[in-house]
Amino acid sequence: MTLGLLSAIGRSFRRKRASSLDILSPKRAPRDFYKGKNCKPTGFHTKKGGYVVQSDKLPNYVISDLTGFKLKPYVSQCPIEVNKTTEASQ
Repeated sequence: MTLGLLSAIGRSFRRKRASSLDILSPKRAPRDFYKGKNCKPTGFHTKKGGYVVQSDKLPNYVISDLTGFKLKPYVSQCPIEVNKTTEASQ
């Protein structure tokens, strides 16, 4: 009896998913559900098949002025090897 109870508890834990996001998919959801790829919509669809982009939903990046900034914006994929002994002696 206890073995059957333990196996039933084990099966119930096995059925549960680790995340609640995995449970809801477009196949199991209501008809108008669209899961997407974690992107926020930038507008809406019209009745005639068009798409209206709303400017308040577009991302707005605030970038400071970098004139005279000594560092480069990107890091190289292939860095140059520097000999530490020659730099220390100078």
